[in-house]
Amino acid sequence: MHFKRLFIQISSHGPVRFTLAISFLLYVRSEHCQSNQMTDHCHNVEKVETSEGQAQVENGRIGQLETDNSLAVVLYREEDVLPLNKRQRSFRYCQHDINIVQNWSGLGVAAVVWDAAEVLAEYLETNPGIVKDKSVIELGAGTGLVGIVAALLGARVTITDREEVIDYLRKTVETNLPTDYLEDTDVVALDWTKDINIDKPLFDVILGADIVYIEEVFEDLLKTLIVLCRPNTVIYLSCRIRYKRDNNFLDKLEESFVVTKILYDKTKDVNLFKVIKR
Repeated sequence: MHFKRLFIQISSHGPVRFTLAISFLLYVRSEHCQSNQMTDHCHNVEKVETSEGQAQVENGRIGQLETDNSLAVVLYREEDVLPLNKRQRSFRYCQHDINIVQNWSGLGVAAVVWDAAEVLAEYLETNPGIVKDKSVIELGAGTGLVGIVAALLGARVTITDREEVIDYLRKTVETNLPTDYLEDTDVVALDWTKDINIDKPLFDVILGADIVYIEEVFEDLLKTLIVLCRPNTVIYLSCRIRYKRDNNFLDKLEESFVVTKILYDKTKDVNLFKVIKR
C-alpha cells in the first residue's frame, strides 16, 4: 500500500483541526483494517508525531495535543480522498483524455465535477446522435465536462455559467479540446436572473447537469429554459433529487414542458430527464 502524508496546520483553533485530522486517520485505519487490506499498517499507525508535541491514538481514543501550534502528520491514500476534494480528476470520453483541475476552495460548487455531469456525459457518448451536427447550449456548466463531450461528439456548443467562473471554465475547455473543435465552441457568461436578449432561439439541444438545487433561482431557470427553447428543442437535465423542493421544480416544469425520466443511475443516484416544450 502506498500512503501520502497530509500536513495540517494547527493554529489558534489547533485542537479542533487536530481532532478532525486524527478522526480521518481513524476512519481510514478502521475501513482498511476491517477489509484486511492493510494489516501491517494498522498495527503501526498508533502515534502521530507533531513538530512540537505528540498525540496518542490508542483503542480508538485521541490523546491530548501538547501544543496549539503544531503540524499534524496524517497518512492517507489518494484513492481514499473524496472526488470533490481532489485537485484534479481525469476522464476518457470519445477516445480523448479529459483532465479537470478542480477548485472547490476557490470557486465552490462550480469548479468540481458532479456525478450528474458524468451520467449525462456518458449518456451523450452512448447516444451521439443527440448532439452531432446540432446547435447545443449547456447551462450552469461549471467545469464544462458535458459541453466538452458534446463538442467532441460533433456539436456546435455554447458553454455557459456565471461571470465569476467564466475564466476558469474557458481555461478548462481550451485545455481539453483540440484546436479544430474550439472553432465550433463558445464559452460565454449567462446569468439566469437577468434578462436574456435572444430574438430567436438558436439551440436544438439544451443540456444541464445538477443545475436543479437552488430554490431561489428555480423561477429564473424555468424562464431561461422557456426563452432558449424553440418548438423542436430537446432538453436533457441530469440531477440528483436531494430535497422535496427539487421535485417541486420538476412539477413546475411540467406546466410548460413534457418531462420524461429516461434513465436512473443507481450507483450515482442520478436521474436523467428528457424535456420537450408543450
